[in-house]
Amino acid sequence: MRANLPKVALALVMTCCATSAFAWWDGGHMQIAYVAYKKLDAPVKEKVDALLKLNKDYAKWTASAPDERTAKRNAFVHAATWADDIKTKEYNYTRDKVDGPAAGQNIGYSDRNQHAYWHYKDINYSPDGTPLPAPDAIDLVTQLKLMIAALPPSSGATDDVRSYDLVWILHLVGDAHQPLHGIARYTRQIPNGDAGGNTEQVIPANGDVMALHAYWDSLFCGYISVAGAVFDADERDGLAGAAVSEAMAQISDPQAWIEESAELAKQYAYAAPVSLGANPVLLTRDYETNARNIARSQAALAAARLARLLNDALK
Repeated sequence: MRANLPKVALALVMTCCATSAFAWWDGGHMQIAYVAYKKLDAPVKEKVDALLKLNKDYAKWTASAPDERTAKRNAFVHAATWADDIKTKEYNYTRDKVDGPAAGQNIGYSDRNQHAYWHYKDINYSPDGTPLPAPDAIDLVTQLKLMIAALPPSSGATDDVRSYDLVWILHLVGDAHQPLHGIARYTRQIPNGDAGGNTEQVIPANGDVMALHAYWDSLFCGYISVAGAVFDADERDGLAGAAVSEAMAQISDPQAWIEESAELAKQYAYAAPVSLGANPVLLTRDYETNARNIARSQAALAAARLARLLNDALK
């Protein structure tokens, strides 16, 4: 999630149907994690469970599970939301800045910063020649590469760091596949950039006015339970049944994932009727159909790549 959700929009998200095919707020991240968990090798499942137990939220993640097997699955699925959870007042984490001294650190759970800028990498883009700023030095790609390298037991990192990195990896792999987490658009009407679609306003079929980025983040619905995410993923047209190209699943470079997302954003997220400015536009049926299809295929790809990443790092 790139930006905090306005209260009105949050209330609307909370009313969406649990069986709809939606993306990347809690519901999307948990579905991606659940599908990835089903693809993990048995020994890897045991290793991720041991690492997740080091997170202070483990008891909360497993509280409602009827048995140990379900508890382990629930912890993995719920852990995928932790990097967003720490933005809430309950955690009292600091909203730090990308140019601060702690921006690129990897020190484990002693880090009490939110690191909101770890959730995306902006490939700056202008369709009309508007000047572009220099990219940030720290972003999703720099941190995800750092964490992936630390995850194997042979890395020399402490279990505390590896646990912290695991929960971030579960989240960031999903973020990397949301098209608007890979781009920022600059136009004459928006010369300071749109922060990945947070400036443009759109009106989907239900009549709500919301940021373009929030629309794409909401395409797997909002703040549902683990049980709800599992149900949605397993239903007839759910994420668990989505086909994924094996060749695409084997692409392991986070920079390549971001470049794919940026291209999809150009082709679909910024497609007509989205304009070059910030005025609200009514989305067409074709736009919304394409958005749902891209969300489903990207989330399925994220799940496959996440499973492959963990099986390779923890085998």
